Amino acid sequence: MPKKERFKVYSAIYLVLIKDEQILLQRRYNTGYQDGNYSLVAGHLDGGETTKQCLIRETREEADITLSLEDLEVIHVMHRLGPVREYLDVYIRAEKWTGDITNMEPDKCDELKWYKLKNLPDNMVPEVRFALENISKNRYYSEFGWPS
Repeated sequence: MPKKERFKVYSAIYLVLIKDEQILLQRRYNTGYQDGNYSLVAGHLDGGETTKQCLIRETREEADITLSLEDLEVIHVMHRLGPVREYLDVYIRAEKWTGDITNMEPDKCDELKWYKLKNLPDNMVPEVRFALENISKNRYYSEFGWPS
Protein backbone atom coordinates (compact mmCIF):
# COMPACT_ATOMS: atom_id res chain seq x y z
CA MET A 1 0.00 0.00 0.00
CA PRO A 2 1.52 3.39 -0.98
CA LYS A 3 2.34 5.82 1.78
CA LYS A 4 0.00 8.77 2.03
CA GLU A 5 1.81 12.02 1.28
CA ARG A 6 1.89 14.41 4.22
CA PHE A 7 -0.20 17.55 4.06
CA LYS A 8 1.74 20.68 3.09
CA VAL A 9 0.71 24.16 4.14
CA TYR A 10 1.62 27.22 2.08
CA SER A 11 3.05 30.37 3.59
CA ALA A 12 2.64 34.01 2.61
CA ILE A 13 4.67 36.75 4.25
CA TYR A 14 3.24 40.30 4.43
CA LEU A 15 4.95 43.65 4.99
CA VAL A 16 3.21 46.03 7.38
CA LEU A 17 5.20 49.16 6.48
CA ILE A 18 4.26 52.07 8.73
CA LYS A 19 5.12 55.78 8.39
CA ASP A 20 3.39 58.66 10.20
CA GLU A 21 0.34 56.52 11.10
CA GLN A 22 0.03 55.44 7.46
CA ILE A 23 0.47 52.02 5.87
CA LEU A 24 1.80 51.18 2.42
CA LEU A 25 -0.78 49.36 0.28
CA GLN A 26 -0.63 47.97 -3.22
CA ARG A 27 -3.60 47.47 -5.54
CA ARG A 28 -3.56 44.03 -7.14
CA TYR A 29 -3.71 43.97 -10.92
CA ASN A 30 -3.76 41.16 -13.49
CA THR A 31 -2.92 38.44 -10.94
CA GLY A 32 -6.09 36.36 -11.07
CA TYR A 33 -6.69 36.78 -7.33
CA GLN A 34 -8.48 39.76 -5.78
CA ASP A 35 -7.55 42.06 -8.68
CA GLY A 36 -8.61 45.66 -8.03
CA ASN A 37 -8.34 45.21 -4.28
CA TYR A 38 -5.65 46.57 -1.99
CA SER A 39 -3.21 44.35 -0.15
CA LEU A 40 0.25 44.62 1.33
CA VAL A 41 3.60 44.01 -0.27
CA ALA A 42 3.91 40.26 0.17
CA GLY A 43 5.23 37.02 -1.20
CA HIS A 44 5.67 33.32 -0.70
CA LEU A 45 8.52 31.47 0.92
CA ASP A 46 10.85 30.02 -1.70
CA GLY A 47 12.37 27.49 0.71
CA GLY A 48 15.78 27.76 2.28
CA GLU A 49 14.97 31.19 3.71
CA THR A 50 13.48 32.52 6.93
CA THR A 51 10.26 34.51 6.90
CA LYS A 52 12.19 37.73 7.46
CA GLN A 53 14.64 36.91 4.66
CA CYS A 54 11.66 36.23 2.39
CA LEU A 55 10.15 39.59 3.26
CA ILE A 56 13.42 41.41 2.58
CA ARG A 57 13.65 39.70 -0.83
CA GLU A 58 10.02 40.31 -1.77
CA THR A 59 10.15 43.95 -0.68
CA ARG A 60 13.22 44.56 -2.82
CA GLU A 61 11.54 42.81 -5.79
CA GLU A 62 8.19 44.60 -5.46
CA ALA A 63 8.95 48.03 -3.97
CA ASP A 64 12.71 48.50 -4.54
CA ILE A 65 13.49 49.25 -0.90
CA THR A 66 15.84 47.52 1.51
CA LEU A 67 14.85 46.31 4.95
CA SER A 68 17.18 45.16 7.75
CA LEU A 69 16.58 42.01 9.77
CA GLU A 70 16.93 43.91 13.06
CA ASP A 71 14.17 46.36 12.06
CA LEU A 72 11.56 43.64 11.42
CA GLU A 73 9.03 42.43 13.98
CA VAL A 74 6.51 39.62 13.57
CA ILE A 75 3.21 41.10 14.74
CA HIS A 76 0.55 38.65 13.51
CA VAL A 77 0.08 35.09 12.29
CA MET A 78 -3.06 33.94 10.48
CA HIS A 79 -4.18 30.39 9.68
CA ARG A 80 -6.22 30.87 6.52
CA LEU A 81 -8.30 28.61 4.34
CA GLY A 82 -8.09 30.09 0.86
CA PRO A 83 -10.15 29.18 -2.19
CA VAL A 84 -7.58 26.61 -3.35
CA ARG A 85 -5.21 25.87 -0.45
CA GLU A 86 -4.46 26.37 3.20
CA TYR A 87 -2.01 29.07 4.36
CA LEU A 88 -0.08 30.22 7.37
CA ASP A 89 0.33 33.96 6.84
CA VAL A 90 2.96 35.93 8.72
CA TYR A 91 2.63 39.73 9.07
CA ILE A 92 5.85 41.59 9.79
CA ARG A 93 6.09 45.26 10.73
CA ALA A 94 8.83 47.61 9.63
CA GLU A 95 9.13 51.32 10.27
CA LYS A 96 12.60 51.80 8.76
CA TRP A 97 13.91 51.17 5.26
CA THR A 98 16.36 52.56 2.76
CA GLY A 99 15.66 53.58 -0.82
CA ASP A 100 12.74 55.21 -2.57
CA ILE A 101 9.54 53.19 -2.78
CA THR A 102 8.95 52.30 -6.44
CA ASN A 103 6.42 49.95 -8.03
CA MET A 104 8.70 47.32 -9.56
CA GLU A 105 5.87 45.04 -10.74
CA PRO A 106 3.42 47.21 -12.71
CA ASP A 107 2.18 44.04 -14.43
CA LYS A 108 0.85 42.81 -11.02
CA CYS A 109 0.28 46.05 -9.11
CA ASP A 110 -1.25 49.21 -10.59
CA GLU A 111 -0.84 51.38 -7.48
CA LEU A 112 1.52 51.55 -4.52
CA LYS A 113 0.27 54.21 -2.10
CA TRP A 114 0.20 55.29 1.55
CA TYR A 115 -3.14 55.16 3.38
CA LYS A 116 -4.04 56.30 6.87
CA LEU A 117 -4.35 53.31 9.17
CA LYS A 118 -7.69 54.63 10.42
CA ASN A 119 -9.04 55.22 6.89
CA LEU A 120 -8.28 52.17 4.77
CA PRO A 121 -9.90 51.83 1.32
CA ASP A 122 -13.14 49.85 1.06
CA ASN A 123 -11.75 47.57 -1.63
CA MET A 124 -9.26 45.55 0.37
CA VAL A 125 -8.39 41.87 0.15
CA PRO A 126 -10.68 40.50 2.92
CA GLU A 127 -8.09 38.45 4.78
CA VAL A 128 -5.64 41.37 4.80
CA ARG A 129 -8.30 43.72 6.19
CA PHE A 130 -9.11 41.10 8.85
CA ALA A 131 -5.43 40.77 9.77
CA LEU A 132 -5.00 44.55 10.04
CA GLU A 133 -8.09 44.76 12.27
CA ASN A 134 -6.60 42.09 14.53
CA ILE A 135 -3.22 43.83 14.54
CA SER A 136 -4.90 47.10 15.60
CA LYS A 137 -6.37 45.19 18.58
CA ASN A 138 -2.95 43.69 19.44
CA ARG A 139 -4.13 40.18 18.59
CA TYR A 140 -1.17 38.06 17.61
CA TYR A 141 -3.13 35.18 16.03
CA SER A 142 -6.29 34.79 13.94
CA GLU A 143 -8.08 32.31 11.68
CA PHE A 144 -9.83 33.23 8.43
CA GLY A 145 -11.98 31.47 5.85
CA TRP A 146 -12.88 28.41 7.89
CA PRO A 147 -16.50 27.19 7.94
CA SER A 148 -18.40 27.99 11.12
